[in-house]
Amino acid sequence: MTDVLVLTAVELEARNLARELELPRLSRFPFPVFEGSGGVARVRIAPLGLRALLLAERWPSLAADLSSPLVISAGTCGALAPELSVGDLVLPESVLGPAGERVNVTPSAHAAAVKHAGGARTGLLLTSTDAVGTPEAKADLWRFTGAMAVDMESAAILAWASRRGCPSLVVRAVSDAARQHVPPELIGLVTPEGKLRTGRAVALALTHPRTIPHALALRRGTGRALKAVARLISALVN
Repeated sequence: MTDVLVLTAVELEARNLARELELPRLSRFPFPVFEGSGGVARVRIAPLGLRALLLAERWPSLAADLSSPLVISAGTCGALAPELSVGDLVLPESVLGPAGERVNVTPSAHAAAVKHAGGARTGLLLTSTDAVGTPEAKADLWRFTGAMAVDMESAAILAWASRRGCPSLVVRAVSDAARQHVPPELIGLVTPEGKLRTGRAVALALTHPRTIPHALALRRGTGRALKAVARLISALVN
């Protein structure tokens, strides 16, 4: 049986994927970890925080009893290419890191994902150190890098997996389109460790009501994106 380690940025992503895949939480970890067995694989899901902040800290316990797992950077991404729609799957062959480094996924894993994903977009994904929330910034990055979408973790996760001899894959889906504005106040609702600031979210709705439509759109987009990611992961492991 193959081991699959699915790594997200935000706890919400890990919880939603686990719910879609019907994976129970493992109580022995001090942070949210979910695990279950598919038809051909044992699947473990865990969050690492924004920019994969907690990767080095959490990897030893996450990977201790896994045998050369397929490491999947999973979750949402922001579209840079104008033709991408909310919910579209993004399966890059390569990721461009913040320092201009390019990291490749494992070709065999990528081929299997593309086979199951149908019309998923392939190509280049950009990993940024900062959230990209304005249509203008997204357009500039698309023109400058040629990347179809952006996240904040995949380059670090792929590089880490490569150094440890583990195969890797990126399975992301679009939560916000290229022309969609994500206010910085919403971006600030997630801590660097990937936790939602629930108290701040309530206060934001009261003090900045203009952000509510953006928040609702992002929530819907995130839900659609994570369902698409979960369907593909399920197809890969069953």
